[in-house]
Amino acid sequence: METSFEVRYASHPEDFKHYSTEKIRHEYLITDLFNPDRVKWVYSHFDRYMVGGTIPVTKIALETIDPLKSSFFLERREIGIINIGGLARISVDEDVFALNYKEALYLGSGKKHVFFESVDIGNPACLYMNSAPAHKSYPCKKVTLADALVLEAGSMELSNARTINKLLVNGVVESCQLQMGMTELKAGSVWNTMPPHTHERRMEAYFYFGVPEKQSICHFMGKTNETRHIWMQNKEAVLSPSWSIHSAAGTANYTFIWGMAGENLDYSDMDSVTADQLK
Repeated sequence: METSFEVRYASHPEDFKHYSTEKIRHEYLITDLFNPDRVKWVYSHFDRYMVGGTIPVTKIALETIDPLKSSFFLERREIGIINIGGLARISVDEDVFALNYKEALYLGSGKKHVFFESVDIGNPACLYMNSAPAHKSYPCKKVTLADALVLEAGSMELSNARTINKLLVNGVVESCQLQMGMTELKAGSVWNTMPPHTHERRMEAYFYFGVPEKQSICHFMGKTNETRHIWMQNKEAVLSPSWSIHSAAGTANYTFIWGMAGENLDYSDMDSVTADQLK
């Protein structure tokens, strides 16, 4: 197996205003996350957040990377894993978890030996991962959609009817700062997180999947009074700084996974704006 990583540095909103399309994509867009028996990470200096992915055809290990300066990956970190593929088997020290499609797993700091594998190599698992620094060790926990805190939001009239599944959040899982969830758009709706918001106390990463072939996602970011956009494809992720909005419209129906970390675990701690305030 192979573990690779990229480092992305934090950016100032005033600098961001001058970025070209190519520069925006280079700094924030995350592509090529899923390859057989290869783990890829993007280590961001926004809250030291990490975004990763893998397709574990054979049994592969969660390895540390150089920026962590640690003897094992979870020495000072916690991780959330959501499976968007076939059934996965995840070994965590003495425990083994079976993780099915759209199920999540939280692993607390201090777990030394973590291995991923697919139960059926003809239908391999596809694991999307987020990780954040951790100051305390919390128990590992598997969370299914049935365990999630569910919020129905939006409407068909505004093309933003959606189901927000809060999977790895306060009230479901104990964590230091990592939160993750999955938002499923209703058929006929294309807007997520609309009206948009920012949260100065947390950064966020969005991951889009279930995007039909030859369809795309237009993800919006930037300050509310000077927005930019990134066109994204299926199974791509994007980093969203705390000063940036995060919202998108798709040319077809899709699902996205959101993950965040920062100052607190209050999901509702956000600064909302209305659509007519955007520029």
